[in-house]
Amino acid sequence: NGAICIQPCSPSFHGETSFVCEDRKWQMLSDACASLDVQSLFQVRMLLCTLACACNFLGRQTLLPCTFSLEQREMADFSCIIPDILSSPAIPGNIADIVELLKKISLLLSENVTRGKMQSYSRIANHILNSSIISNWAFVKDRNAGSILLDSVNLFAGKLLLRNGSESIQEPFIATKGYSIHRNTSGKSFDFSMEFNSTGNITGHVVIPEEELLRLPRASKAISVAFPTLGVILETNRPDPAVVNGMVLSVSLPEELQNILLTFEKLNKLEQAGAQCVGWHSAERRWDPRACAVRAHNVSAVVCVCAHRHRTYRAFSILMAPAVPRSSLLDYITRVGLGLSILSLVLCLAVEAVVWQHVTKTEITYMRHFCLVNIAASLLVADVLFILAAIVHNAALNYQLCVAATFFLHFFYLALFFWMFTLGLLILYGLLLIFFKITRSVFLAAAFSIGYGCPLVISILTVAITEPKNGYLRSGACWLNWYETKALLAFVVPALSIIVMNLIVVIVVVVKTGRSSVGEGCKSQDLSSMIRVSKNVALLTPLLGLTWGFGLATIIDSRSLAFHVVFALLNAFQGFFILLFGTLLDRK
Repeated sequence: NGAICIQPCSPSFHGETSFVCEDRKWQMLSDACASLDVQSLFQVRMLLCTLACACNFLGRQTLLPCTFSLEQREMADFSCIIPDILSSPAIPGNIADIVELLKKISLLLSENVTRGKMQSYSRIANHILNSSIISNWAFVKDRNAGSILLDSVNLFAGKLLLRNGSESIQEPFIATKGYSIHRNTSGKSFDFSMEFNSTGNITGHVVIPEEELLRLPRASKAISVAFPTLGVILETNRPDPAVVNGMVLSVSLPEELQNILLTFEKLNKLEQAGAQCVGWHSAERRWDPRACAVRAHNVSAVVCVCAHRHRTYRAFSILMAPAVPRSSLLDYITRVGLGLSILSLVLCLAVEAVVWQHVTKTEITYMRHFCLVNIAASLLVADVLFILAAIVHNAALNYQLCVAATFFLHFFYLALFFWMFTLGLLILYGLLLIFFKITRSVFLAAAFSIGYGCPLVISILTVAITEPKNGYLRSGACWLNWYETKALLAFVVPALSIIVMNLIVVIVVVVKTGRSSVGEGCKSQDLSSMIRVSKNVALLTPLLGLTWGFGLATIIDSRSLAFHVVFALLNAFQGFFILLFGTLLDRK
């Protein structure tokens, strides 16, 4: 399992094919077999270009007629190789070679891009963007080929010369439009309606607001390129299950323009499907939610306001996360459960406040109830933050608010577990360190250090390490990232470790109390107190462990509605469990 096998191509192709062994079967990993020879194609183009230049020179020096017309000299750059490319099959190896060819053309021949050049360039790109061959991109050896293609097209289209103040070049799967703009122009817009597959078209709309145009110091140009199928290609190496749900709209604008409005028609128009506006981070080659915000959202379309940054964000789209099942049952369980949990925790804290003087007469009982109060308080704040995080995300408020909500949510959920851990340490202290007594002030200092100090350190380190790489937040939610940076492990590992340690403590209690007697030096009152604390830990630890065990299962198998329903039930009723087992079932 995991072994790699490399095979040569058939005699009519050059390159190789790679396979990987998975479940005792060879699965294709990449296919670099190609029938095109990019190097020779490029050399032929350079030869024709040289001939055209020589013809132009001789015509001026000798006054002889030149057999190359002006239009032919413009088209000589690409037209001669188009028949070879369009007649070649769009197999993964040829796709990779064509991407490399377009990259070379963009880097070396992007000066004075005329309409003819752009048409030739678009025809070549259109050949590998056809919806019928998109599945072949999954086997292209270079996983960044889609991003390289996007950058190459942006570079080349950005040099397009505009005739009479506008230009429009349309192929079925790539369209380029350009306008001359200046500060006195009313708001400019680009409208695209393009074929996505054989079943229908998809539309996109780019608007440069009038207030943005007022920033322009001089006349300039705006170029926009639309790709109806490129989104599928860009997500092939994306670990997050979120999928692109609209066309990719690329823009080339003067640096003075900062914000633009984009309208995307949804490919998947499911009512439950959420939408997230994103920009393609050209340096990191990933979709970045920080580039855009949702302005308006309905069943069929999304309006985004996006920040145009010439060196970072030039292409935009919308994401949908279909992997998380949405159902009215799940929403109902979450709302009712959270409401009951918050009510239970408030009631728990109220009961503790009323009976505090009567149940904290010994050091052990004081420490036990102090831990329970902090467990309840931590979960209460976490539940409230859970609701606020959902509001922040759904209202498409700014990125910083989502980061703040996630940070405090992470902190208070961790605090819940570390106070459970403190309760476990209290049991060990009461049972094993019989002759070693600590003062209340020492206990409080140690408890606060563990209960709130450790979560604070972990939360700060998590945001400090992952946020600079834009890997703190999960796509589509105000919660820790899992797919790119595994930031969620900063919660899962401490939580599950504490659950395991507390279960070990419960086993120690069972063994110890089974052999204990008053004559061994343990006071019967302290022993009964320890047993009550142990019952709290013995009942709450498996429930919390089961809850977050199913939480981990929803990440591993995110499409399972059953896992989501069980996790929502257990997670929402944690507050009720604490009230029931920590307070109401305590006879004292």
